Amino acid sequence: MGSLSKPSYRIVAIPGEGIGPEVVEASLQILQHVAKIEGFTLRVDYGWLGATAFLQMGSYFPQATVQLCDGANGIVFGAVSQGGLLELRKHYDFFCNLRPIRIVDSLVHKSSLRPEKVQGLDILIIRELVSGIYFGPAGRSSDEKGAYGYHTMLYYDEEIRRIARIALQKAQERRGLLTVAHKENALPHLGWTRLVQEEAIKFPGVVVEPMLVDNLAMQMVLNPQRFDTVLAGNMFGDILSDIGGALVGSLGLLGSASLNADGFGLYEAIHGTAPDIAGKGIANPLGTLGACVLMLQQWGEVGAAQRIIAAQEQVLSEGYRTADLFPQGSEILINTEKLIDLLLEKLSS
Repeated sequence: MGSLSKPSYRIVAIPGEGIGPEVVEASLQILQHVAKIEGFTLRVDYGWLGATAFLQMGSYFPQATVQLCDGANGIVFGAVSQGGLLELRKHYDFFCNLRPIRIVDSLVHKSSLRPEKVQGLDILIIRELVSGIYFGPAGRSSDEKGAYGYHTMLYYDEEIRRIARIALQKAQERRGLLTVAHKENALPHLGWTRLVQEEAIKFPGVVVEPMLVDNLAMQMVLNPQRFDTVLAGNMFGDILSDIGGALVGSLGLLGSASLNADGFGLYEAIHGTAPDIAGKGIANPLGTLGACVLMLQQWGEVGAAQRIIAAQEQVLSEGYRTADLFPQGSEILINTEKLIDLLLEKLSS
């Protein structure tokens, strides 16, 4: 009778290309292991997107993948070099992109900044993901001055308000400071500051701090510990979150969750396909694994998420490093497979 009450989840894994298949497969091994320990079941279906989908099915964004994703509990995504990803985000309205930037104690010396600048670093970047300049009217044309290209940064007030409500909620659950990235000295018609402040009336415990995005980028490098929750539009969030890679030591460590209003999500590392190291078995799967931790938290499987975080911190504190973390001194260089073996061992002990 007890087995009937075991939660059961179905995910769609979209490995993609480059190092995508390696980091997804590694993360799924860990997820299945933790599922066994925690007593829930996890079913995995495989979908296609991007160049691999185009080769297999003649479309970067095949209908078959959409059908698989419908009704799933989450999508675990590798990486694609072109085509499909923007369409997938738009199709499911994954407007809320969460990008945590947290330092692991044993990696403070891997940061581009001095250790005391990043000790205890814990920033959550919230990026609007389905609007703005990547989705506005765009094209090429010409006039009497010659040929030109254009992209339009378009935001509906309601698109800003809905992401603001989530950011304010997250800031309230964290340390109560929400920094809003904007460029209103040059882009005065995008009312991020005003709209966020209007929504903030319902969150009296949160301090809203508007900051010009160029200054914000500089402050993230000069004094990252002062930040708590950062809200940004699509393009600014894209750029700012990569600074996070330099702060924690490697882009390979950072995961993200992209959620829609129903809490359905796409979970992926923030790095790309890294074709130069694909197939060599040396990719760092911790970014994708970090995304899977966000997925477990979204499901309420907090125990499972904590187990993975603890195992990862143990392995790193013992000095094991993948190639992207440039092992030095007494640190031990390991490949993807060895890292997974070590994590499985920690999870079992």
